[in-house]
Amino acid sequence: MKKVLYVLVAIVLLTGCSCTADMGNTPTKKVEDYLNKYQTNDNDVVSDLDDVLTNDTTLTDDERNDYSDFMQAHYKDMQYEIKDETIDGDVATVDAEVTVRNYATVVNEANDYRLNNPDEFDDDNTFASYRLDKLKEVTDTETYTITFHLTKEDEEWKIDNLSDDDLRKLSGLYGVTDVNTTTPDNTTDDSNDGVIGDIADDLTEDKDTDDQSGNADNDQTVNP
Repeated sequence: MKKVLYVLVAIVLLTGCSCTADMGNTPTKKVEDYLNKYQTNDNDVVSDLDDVLTNDTTLTDDERNDYSDFMQAHYKDMQYEIKDETIDGDVATVDAEVTVRNYATVVNEANDYRLNNPDEFDDDNTFASYRLDKLKEVTDTETYTITFHLTKEDEEWKIDNLSDDDLRKLSGLYGVTDVNTTTPDNTTDDSNDGVIGDIADDLTEDKDTDDQSGNADNDQTVNP
């Protein structure tokens, strides 16, 4: 009897291990892993964010640190709920409701203010600092539905690249207008480019060259 029990226990343990592995390889779990990386400020997220900030020559070192802290807090406060999963052979979709602070109106207003009041900004009173102060005042949130598309490759579910709009939604930047705007004197002012413009416009640049896995077990980078 003891021998039979030992065999049964062994089978249960082995089955349990198999189930645990399979549970981690479902479309829903892959999407949860992906979004959790934002909420926990995973190294991939912070690394991508730092890359964007480092490439922004309009920022001082202090402003880079401030923007990094701000965006990390934004991602940490993001909430999500998985609403549906549909599997059809080797392709699947997962619908998730994502709630984030909505910065679009503030960013657009700040950009317009900068264009109409260029004399107010100089080395001591930078536009980047002005815009960040406005962003910190935002408390309104928006809930978006994002449909994640996944493909099974070698028995592993992998998230397809998200669209530009979906990535903007995650960063609270959905609805931000083109940062390169015509000034009142009909000249093009591209000085609005900066961290918000870069985050909004460069969300998918790294994704185009990364593996499309979108989960912690693969090499895809999560973009801010």
